[in-house]
Amino acid sequence: MRLLPEHYDELVMIRHYIHEHPELSGQEFKTTQFLTDYLQDLDITVLATGLKTGLVAQIGSGQPVIALRADIDALPIIENTGLAFASKNAGVMHACGHDLHQTSLLGAAKLLKQREAEIQGTIKLIFQQAEETHIGANEVLETGVLSDVQAIIGFHNMPDLPVGQIGLRSKGIMAAVDQFYVTVNGTGSHAGYPNQGVDSILATSSIITSLQQLVSRNIDPQHAVVVSVTHVDAGNTWNVLPDKAIFEGTIRTFAPEDRILAKKRFYEVVENVAAAHGVSVTIDWIFGSNVTYNDPELSAFMFDDMQNWHEDVVVPVPSNAGEDFASYQEQIPGVFAFIGSNGPGSPGLHFSDMVIKDETIPIAVAYYVENAFSLLKKLGNDLHV
Repeated sequence: MRLLPEHYDELVMIRHYIHEHPELSGQEFKTTQFLTDYLQDLDITVLATGLKTGLVAQIGSGQPVIALRADIDALPIIENTGLAFASKNAGVMHACGHDLHQTSLLGAAKLLKQREAEIQGTIKLIFQQAEETHIGANEVLETGVLSDVQAIIGFHNMPDLPVGQIGLRSKGIMAAVDQFYVTVNGTGSHAGYPNQGVDSILATSSIITSLQQLVSRNIDPQHAVVVSVTHVDAGNTWNVLPDKAIFEGTIRTFAPEDRILAKKRFYEVVENVAAAHGVSVTIDWIFGSNVTYNDPELSAFMFDDMQNWHEDVVVPVPSNAGEDFASYQEQIPGVFAFIGSNGPGSPGLHFSDMVIKDETIPIAVAYYVENAFSLLKKLGNDLHV
């Protein structure tokens, strides 16, 4: 399957437009309207879900039923790419490539609609909101609109993989994600008289330093676990020690036992170091998403089948990034892949200067279309065994 030149040009324009107009998680109102208008112009049914943003559409009818998913939200990042179509929304950027994802699913929707007579079953198209905040997938699932879906697929672009390369592995492909938010409560004082207070900044610094040993001295060296403190805030001026400080960040794991141990040791380190400094702490632990776990049977089928229409399919290294696609996989057999979108050494996901090459679009569209037909055929055969 190849895109006609005029279809490719249209999709490039669409991606550039979407990239110029990013919207944060839960605020994708104009994006949702743009997607809805495009699909309805193709005479594709947009299902009633009650979602405030995001949408689910449908092509075909009857059994079996599969779903294709793309995410649509952007990140609170100031863009630094210098692109002619850089973000026009100050402080918001498609720094994770969701502009590519939704554009590719729109391209697939157009081709699938043109071939609707060939579709033996139903294909649901998920343009999902709020992936970056880990709640969008669950919001879609709670509508019940996917209750009849028997298989679901998605992908994520990977800027450090060559354009067009597809990476697929069975079982865990992306990490489980947990967030933490810690408040450190001391006693403020004059900077010249630290003895009259309890220094929340010093305590916070010691806690963060100690957390860097959590992985190296507690986790099996053969296992992938990451602890990152990403935000620290304390004080308002140069000559006053503040009453409190905060820090937040994330822990990424693949094995359930590592996830349990990491949380346990996190609490112990934070509370014990705090006690040694004479401060109190409040820990807010926020569940993000589980491991993005590819169904072994479907993964093996898709890996072999994709070799029939694409020459560059590989088994990638798992990513420490997380994906709420995992929420779908907890209820529906699913497969999530990586598609190369730039090349080795390129700025990665969530970087302010990340650039995706438009040449990625055709293979991403083909990923949706070819796998949709293959899965429908496989599931249809399974129904009649």
